[in-house]
Amino acid sequence: MLIDFFNTLRRAQIPVSLNELLVLLEALKQRVAFCSIDDFYLLARVCLIKDEKHFDRFDRAFGHYFKGVEALNLFPDNVIPEDWLAAEFLKHLSDEEKAQIEALGGLDKLLETLKERLEEQEKRHAGGNKWIGTGGTSPFGHSGYNPEGVRIGGQSRHKRAAKVWEKREFKNLDDSVELGTRNIKVALRKLRKFARTGSANELDLPDTIKSTADNAGLLDIKMVPERHNAAKVLLFLDIGGSMDPYIHLCEQLFSAARSEFKHLEYFYFHNMVYEKLWRDNSRRFDDTVSTLDVLHTYGKDYRVIFVGDAAMSPYELFHRYGSVEHMNEEAGQVWMQRILEVWERAIWLNPTQERYWQYTHTTGAIQEMMEGHMYPLTLAGLEAGIRHLSK
Repeated sequence: MLIDFFNTLRRAQIPVSLNELLVLLEALKQRVAFCSIDDFYLLARVCLIKDEKHFDRFDRAFGHYFKGVEALNLFPDNVIPEDWLAAEFLKHLSDEEKAQIEALGGLDKLLETLKERLEEQEKRHAGGNKWIGTGGTSPFGHSGYNPEGVRIGGQSRHKRAAKVWEKREFKNLDDSVELGTRNIKVALRKLRKFARTGSANELDLPDTIKSTADNAGLLDIKMVPERHNAAKVLLFLDIGGSMDPYIHLCEQLFSAARSEFKHLEYFYFHNMVYEKLWRDNSRRFDDTVSTLDVLHTYGKDYRVIFVGDAAMSPYELFHRYGSVEHMNEEAGQVWMQRILEVWERAIWLNPTQERYWQYTHTTGAIQEMMEGHMYPLTLAGLEAGIRHLSK
């Protein structure tokens, strides 16, 4: 069976190898996954998939090949004895929760009422205390509150649902997946420019062999400086406000950049770059760095990466005194233009989904200032941006 499954993955253009199939077979032999299609799915994905961008194809190929496995009919007419379900469910309740359900007439009464509501209700409902919907205090639905409810869909907020009914879905992952630190490091490495700097502390084997031969066989050791990534990067990070939902993603990017680049300088700004930047957000009003000093300190061989959602009031970008935090003497676009005149290689990484960019005027304006070099902060977007910087 696994040979056919393996061939299905290959037909789906997933680069799986025989070695990986053997690893999966050995794991099954050791019963890492047993009698569970979900456990086998996770095990197979770990053993067979080397790159997260193939997760989506794997999910589709897996679903196509194993379609119907979970639907095996173990009981006549596909009916599982209700007493089995009730007994299994009640095992997971505390004495207090059991008492609360009994106060409503018992579990049978709760499920019977749900069935009646499903038959009566004709439209979506939000709020209230009876119908199946969102919010409110009805025992059925989600995002509301009822101590003995049945959550249908949504996310658990109060952790008080007596039973959870929701569709099981796998999240699709492909080139548009938001990044993890490992993915970011792989993408950033394409900007590497190696050079030998510092003291000579690494053996130069080819030169040592040549020099020893030229010296009539007497050993003549030659040393060279260690190779380092000589790429130089200036990182400007938007912080606060609408960027708060992307803190974790930006932390991953920052962590990966610091580990990959020996020559990395970083500065924070809020919404738009003005005459002052800062390195420590806790002291951003007291310990700032002049943007003019930054422009005159770092050479033209630096590559510039802006990270921000580019979404703000147009006043912040186009007008004097437009900043929401201080009275800026010059508009944000003036400072952006100065930066782009000093460093020709610059990109803007935007953590919001690209399909939403068109709804914000400043996003389009900044994209135009960047001459189109604004990229979504995804695996594909970062790789495209790094390709531009490495030219």
